[in-house]
Amino acid sequence: KFENVWDEKPRYVNLGAQKNFAQYARRIGQMWDKNHNQFNELYFKKIIARAILFRKTEKLVSAQTWYDGGYRANIVAYTLAMISKLCSDDEKSMNFPVIWEKQDISDTVLHALELTAKLVNDDITNPIPGISNISEWCKKEACWDRLKNRTQELKSILPVEFTESLISKEEIAYEEKLAAKEQKIENGMVAQMKILSIPSSTWLSIMQKGQKKRLFSEKEIGILQTASKIPDKIPSEKQSLALLKILDKARKEGIRQ
Repeated sequence: KFENVWDEKPRYVNLGAQKNFAQYARRIGQMWDKNHNQFNELYFKKIIARAILFRKTEKLVSAQTWYDGGYRANIVAYTLAMISKLCSDDEKSMNFPVIWEKQDISDTVLHALELTAKLVNDDITNPIPGISNISEWCKKEACWDRLKNRTQELKSILPVEFTESLISKEEIAYEEKLAAKEQKIENGMVAQMKILSIPSSTWLSIMQKGQKKRLFSEKEIGILQTASKIPDKIPSEKQSLALLKILDKARKEGIRQ
């Protein structure tokens, strides 16, 4: 929920846990295949910051005088999605690192959420003609489309202090690039430690059994030859990452350590 509402997929959140997770899993799977190093410490902190925002929004909606006790989940989902859309349109981002550091949100952000929640509530409780069930209306793409068209209206009522607190996407991109680079280095170090914990005799055995099955490429055999000479030869971090894949390939073919 925390991720999908911020990545402008609020309709899936309103469709229920199973469909929401399926959408999230598809998207994250594609992101992982593209570059798994983006799932790092910075990514974790961002998710926790989004969780804090989500929980704070739930509480503030329940405390509003206009809230009559219904549709809180829908209001929260679309409130955060609208804030995300507003940020995206201006090529800005919420300052998630600050929220992580404070483990809380500022009064300025809280006020912006209150204003947005009121706009969302007034909108979703007035569905288009022919639809009387508000919960069903919130599941439709048309509901989100109508709210997205009110993004500029929302911007006009939000405090200037809020828009000034947003950070540029360039700054976020730079931080994400650094975090991904650090994660890549860490992944290589962890892989190397794991590879060095396996005896050279095991690597020799895997290589020999794999050759009989014609399982490995010439490049993979070359890397295995290096591993079979541990500790006289130490596989590099890059080779260690490759050896983990070789190990997985061998296991799938019934070759065990």
